[in-house]
Amino acid sequence: MGARALIPPSGDRPAAGDDDRSPEGRRLRERAERARERTRERTDQVRERTEQVRGRTRERTEHVRDRTRELTEPARMTVRRLFGIDRSGPPPPETLQGQPLRPWTIPNVVGMLRLACVPLFLVLALSSDDGTRAVPAILFFLIAATDYLDGFLARLTGQYSRFGTLLDPITDRSLVLAGGIVCWHFDLLPREALALLVARELYTVAGARKALREGVRLQVNWWGRLAVWPLMGGLFAALVGIGTPARIAVIVGVAMAIVASAKYTRDGRRALRERRAANAAVLDG
Repeated sequence: MGARALIPPSGDRPAAGDDDRSPEGRRLRERAERARERTRERTDQVRERTEQVRGRTRERTEHVRDRTRELTEPARMTVRRLFGIDRSGPPPPETLQGQPLRPWTIPNVVGMLRLACVPLFLVLALSSDDGTRAVPAILFFLIAATDYLDGFLARLTGQYSRFGTLLDPITDRSLVLAGGIVCWHFDLLPREALALLVARELYTVAGARKALREGVRLQVNWWGRLAVWPLMGGLFAALVGIGTPARIAVIVGVAMAIVASAKYTRDGRRALRERRAANAAVLDG
């Protein structure tokens, strides 16, 4: 019969759609349809989550961009701003935490010279007979009078730096403590006021270190700025032998400095709470 006998007649061949119409074919089609449906659902879920993540990322990016714009927007230099009277606006970006120190600038050289003169004043004053010699008093006056010179030069030249923001308060507090030591040693001022002043300075240094560790930036308030004048003036007056005005000025300055420290404490706690709340919101998000 040969190979032709193995080929069934055309009428006995299965039709093209017999497998699809069979129960097994229908079950296969249903399984495939369910698999496609599950795939579509998962794809939609992934797409929805991706959109949510993108939305949160856009919000955070816009927030960072707006904050950066606020911090970096150059302030128009006026006479009031140049001399430190107008202190509105954000701080210069170069002074923010995490920026390079940049110690070798003209304002920082002035600040380092001021700081280097503090121990010289202390040695000259303590080596005198009564603490009222002219040379240490003049040196104290020069260090105190140039307090705003480094800030003026930074605004004038645009040479802002992180190092300068750290150096300036260290120099001022060192000078106040040195003057207090001399006045205590020669009994030129009420020792109760000097003890309060030293305690306030130590408290401020400890608070500043904690704020720096927590990443909180504290703005200098006007009570602290204004307290410098009666404190420095009272100490200088005591060093040149002017007793009663020196006592009054130092007592007023100590009271103002304590108010400034109370405001620093309040502002620091508030900023720390806000920072922790923001960090918790980011973690929850």
